[in-house]
Amino acid sequence: MSANPLAPDWLALPVDANDLPDTVWPAHAERAATGELVIGGVTAAALAAEFGTPLFVMDEWDVRDRAASARAAFDREFARIGTTAKVYYAAKAFLSAEVARWVDEAGLYIDVCSGGELAVALAAGIEPARLGFHGNNKSVAEIERAVGVGIGVIVIDSLIEIGRVADAAARAGRVQKVRLRTNSGVHAHTHEYLATAREDQKFGIALADTVAAVADIRSHDSLEFLGLHAHIGSQIFEPDGFVESARRLLSLQAELLTTGPVPELNLGGGFGIAYTAAEEALPIEQIAVALADIVAAECARLGIAVPVVAVEPGRSIVGPSTVTLYEVGTIKDVLVSDASDGASGEDVFRKYVSVDGGMSDNARPALYEADYTARLANRVSDAAPALVRVAGKHCESGDIVVRADYLPGDVAAGDLLAVAATGAYCWSLSSNYNYLGRPAVVAVRDGAARVIVRGETEADLLARDAGIHPPTIHSTANQNTAAANAAPTNGAR
Repeated sequence: MSANPLAPDWLALPVDANDLPDTVWPAHAERAATGELVIGGVTAAALAAEFGTPLFVMDEWDVRDRAASARAAFDREFARIGTTAKVYYAAKAFLSAEVARWVDEAGLYIDVCSGGELAVALAAGIEPARLGFHGNNKSVAEIERAVGVGIGVIVIDSLIEIGRVADAAARAGRVQKVRLRTNSGVHAHTHEYLATAREDQKFGIALADTVAAVADIRSHDSLEFLGLHAHIGSQIFEPDGFVESARRLLSLQAELLTTGPVPELNLGGGFGIAYTAAEEALPIEQIAVALADIVAAECARLGIAVPVVAVEPGRSIVGPSTVTLYEVGTIKDVLVSDASDGASGEDVFRKYVSVDGGMSDNARPALYEADYTARLANRVSDAAPALVRVAGKHCESGDIVVRADYLPGDVAAGDLLAVAATGAYCWSLSSNYNYLGRPAVVAVRDGAARVIVRGETEADLLARDAGIHPPTIHSTANQNTAAANAAPTNGAR
């Protein structure tokens, strides 16, 4: 059998359309003797029966092991060059109270970038000193709340934030530790390194403006400058970009050291994962080796002390751990070209497999043309593989979950379908488009499953519609009291 000519070049015709490549699926995903997909010792059918579909299924031990491995790798490699490392979990990838506790127990710090993410981390019992706060447009209320709870570090993203953080810290009677986000001019995801660092983007400040900005930070008694921060992109498979960014930042660090201490350097995150068998992610251990080597070499060349180095993995911690389960609804064999259209003399079909979720639970294919891997989850089949496009149920032609993969050609309505590597930026980007409730997130381990994020019901959605549930009319005094109770507890008066 030959590959479907509609298949992208990277997608090979599989020998077995039921296989589960180790590089793509969670560590504890396997086929049972019956052929059913099992994750963390729980079958897909049992999960769907108890919790419904769509459903995010997270391999708890996979998350915990990846977090521990990242911490161990960076601890080991930076101890080798005479310093220490701080590993922050980038909460924007996925955050819940349970995941926050897992990464905290593994020794990771947590990076948040909104008041809501801060609230989840605090509610999970994470020590504020182990949190960092990012964001290009932090509100004054968010800054005051972060300072007030004793957050470990705030990443200053613009010149205007220097005064805002300094004022909030002064009012709270604190000296707030801060980093400064600097654009190094390196874009690893495009393999292009800008010659200047005059980047046309909303984050950070230019390299050329950094010295003056640091002088401004140091002029405030309520601020303590820890060091620079940079982020060069996402889904990165090679260390070269990190190496070049570190080289540029350390040269700037040497200049800043002439006027004051710079104890740390944050090189950001963006470490890639494999979404398909055609992709090969760089192991976290190799990333740690490469970063430690360049930091040591550049510091020696510049004659400066090796700083504490921070990194911020998110996707690489949680992304591979999770599978989304769907139920197949309709199937259409769409004739894309007939025998008269081409030289092959054969009709060419694409099989559209529609499921009960879509862009409301995975926006990445629509946003970024991201690729994913799909497999039958309730059974295996020896039917010939067919090229499929897994579509969602939303009223959008771009509502595609998996743009191209091969499934057994007998895939049918009622089958369970599993899409791998959905732990990062799927639930966190989810929406209620077409009034679909956001799915539950279930953690599995050692044959047991438990909900860690409750799925939304129609009742949840209707409860927010004031036309269905008219709000109680309060007096002006009651309205003011309600507003005060809803305000963030940031210490402002």
